[in-house]
Amino acid sequence: MIRKLSFLPGVNRERTRYANEGGWYESDKIRFREGDPQKIGGWQRLSSETFLGVCRSMINWATLQGQNLVSVGTHIKYYIERGGEYYDITPIRDSSSLTDPFNTTNGSSTVLVDDVAHGALDGDFVTFSGSSAVGGLDLDGEYTITVIDADSYTIEADSPATSSVAGGGGSVTADYQIHPGSEIAVPFTGWSAGPFGSGLFGVGGATVQPLRLWSQSNFGEDLIFAYRGGEIYLWSASLSVNVRGELVSAIAGASDVPEKVNFILVSDVSRFVLAFGATDYGSSVLDPMLIRWSDQENPINWTPAATNQAGSLRLSSGTQIVCGIQARQEILVWTDSALYGLQYLGAPDVWGASLLGDNITIASQNAAVYSGSTAYWMGKDRFYVYDGSVKQLSCSLRSYVFDDFNTAQYEQVIAGTLERFDEVWWFYCSTGSNQINRYVVYNYVQNIWYHGDLQRSAWLDADLRNVPLAATYNNNLVQHEVGVDSNETGTPVPITAKLTSAQFDLEDGDQFMLVRRILPDFSFEGSTADAPALNLTMLPMVNSGSGYTAPPSQGGDNVQSVVRSATVPIEQFSGQVFIRVRGRQMTLELESTALGVTWKMGALRLDAQPDGRRG
Repeated sequence: MIRKLSFLPGVNRERTRYANEGGWYESDKIRFREGDPQKIGGWQRLSSETFLGVCRSMINWATLQGQNLVSVGTHIKYYIERGGEYYDITPIRDSSSLTDPFNTTNGSSTVLVDDVAHGALDGDFVTFSGSSAVGGLDLDGEYTITVIDADSYTIEADSPATSSVAGGGGSVTADYQIHPGSEIAVPFTGWSAGPFGSGLFGVGGATVQPLRLWSQSNFGEDLIFAYRGGEIYLWSASLSVNVRGELVSAIAGASDVPEKVNFILVSDVSRFVLAFGATDYGSSVLDPMLIRWSDQENPINWTPAATNQAGSLRLSSGTQIVCGIQARQEILVWTDSALYGLQYLGAPDVWGASLLGDNITIASQNAAVYSGSTAYWMGKDRFYVYDGSVKQLSCSLRSYVFDDFNTAQYEQVIAGTLERFDEVWWFYCSTGSNQINRYVVYNYVQNIWYHGDLQRSAWLDADLRNVPLAATYNNNLVQHEVGVDSNETGTPVPITAKLTSAQFDLEDGDQFMLVRRILPDFSFEGSTADAPALNLTMLPMVNSGSGYTAPPSQGGDNVQSVVRSATVPIEQFSGQVFIRVRGRQMTLELESTALGVTWKMGALRLDAQPDGRRG
C-alpha cells in the first residue's frame, strides 16, 4: 500500500510526539515555504576584518555622498563599518596633557604611566600622541589599561624596553575612551547593591549590572548614538570615518542635553531626538520613566521655550522604559509592563502618549520588531503582537522556549526580521548558557513556528544592503542567505540541517506497520556539491512513549538510515528506496551534514502495510 505522507507546516512542541501526529516536532536550520520544509540559506563573513567586543546593535544608512554605512556597537567599542573595514569612533571620555609620564624597566614590555586622578578602569583604552621615545620604545598609539591606583596604571608595549627610565616621554597627550561595559548581565545581591540612579536594574529580587546595550538612529546623514545609562553622542558623516563621535552636550550651543539616557531614537516626523529614560532638567539622577526630546531638527537644543518644541513627559505604567520603535503613525514605547503609542501633536504639547496595552512584558531592549504594520515582541514568558490592539501571539513552541531559558540573560534577547521569507527571528540564551545559542522563528504569513541552534548577538535585515547582516561571537559580521554553507572564518564548513516529524501510525496504531519502500520527493536545486544528498531515517517504536527500538545487534528491530545521492537535475531523484522497518509508530527524520548541499522536501510516499498486532 503506497501511502502519501502529509505533514502540517511548522513545528509544534506544545503537544506530545504522538498527539502531534501529522506535524513536525523538532527542527534546526530549517524553514517552511508554501508549507514545504527546506534548508535555510548559508552565510559568509563580510570581510576578514574583525572588531573588539560582542556586537549588540547595528543600523544601516547612507550618506549624501552615497557611502553605505553600518554602525556596530559592542560592549567595548563603537565602530562604523564601510566596505568591510571597521573604523573605531568610540568617544573620548577625557584628555590629559602629561609631562614625562612613562616609566620603563629594562627587558620588560610593561610600562608604568603616571596620571593624577586619571579616572580609568581596568580594561579601558587610552591613546597616546606627541610622545618622544623612552626606554627605546615609541609609545604613541592605543593601549589597554591595567589600573594600579587612582594616579597610575600600566600598559603593555609591543616590545621590551631596552633601558630603565623613571619619567620620560616628554609632552604627551592621553585620550581616554569611554569605559567599556559588561559582556553579559552580572547579578549583584545584598542591601547595598543597585542604588537609585546607579544604572542597576532589579531582576527577581536581585539587582543586575546590565550588559552594554547601544541605541542609535541616523539624523540625516549623521549618527546619534548612546549606551544604556550613558550620555548621547553624535558622529558627523561630513568628517572622516577616522574621527570619533563627540559628546552632544559638549557641542557649541548645546543646552540641557540629558546627562544620562537609557534609549534614544530619531523620529521620522520632523526629526526630533527622543530620549527614553533620562535625567530631568538640572538633575543628574536618571528617571527611567521620563521621555525627553530635543527641539525639532536640532539635536543639541533640549531647553523648552516658547520659540521651540523641546519638551518632556513622564509615563505612568511600569517602572522603566525598555525600548521604542518608529511605527507607521506613531512611536511605539514599551515599559516593563505596558505598551504606549507616542504621537506628534505639534505645539504646544508637541508629543502625547496613549496607553495601548498593559499587563504585558518585554524581554529586552532589542526584543521587538516592526514589520509591515505590525509589531512583534518576545516577553518574559510568551510572545506578543500589536496590529492595532495588543494580543498574545499563540506559539506552538512556547514551552520549549521559555522552559529552557536563562532568565538572568533576558537583556541579550535580540529580534530581527527576514522579510524576504516573512519571518521574525528571536535569538536567546538557553538554560546554562551565558551566550546566545538558540533561535525561534515566527512566519507571520503562514502563522507557523520553527526553531534551531545558532549563535548571533545582533541582526540587521536587508535594508540598503542586499542581504541580512548578523554579528557573530567571532567578532565579525556575516551576510546571511548567501550560498549554502557556513563561512564565518574564511573556511567553508557544512551547515547541519535537521527536521524530525511527530509519530505516525496505521489505523491509530491498532496494528504494526512494515515499511518496505520509500518514494522520495526532494529537490537539491541550488546545491554546489557534485552529488548532493541527505539522510532519511525511519525511527520505529513498539508503542508510543516506549522509546525507539534497538537495532538487530541489540536484539531489536533495525533502525535504518537511507541515503540517496545524485546530481541535479531533480528528475534523477524520482526513484525508489528499499528499506525494511517495522513498528507500531514511526518517526521520520531528515538530516543533511555535507558541504555544498541544500534541499527542499515535497510529497514523500511510503510503501507500508499492516503487519500484525503484536511486537
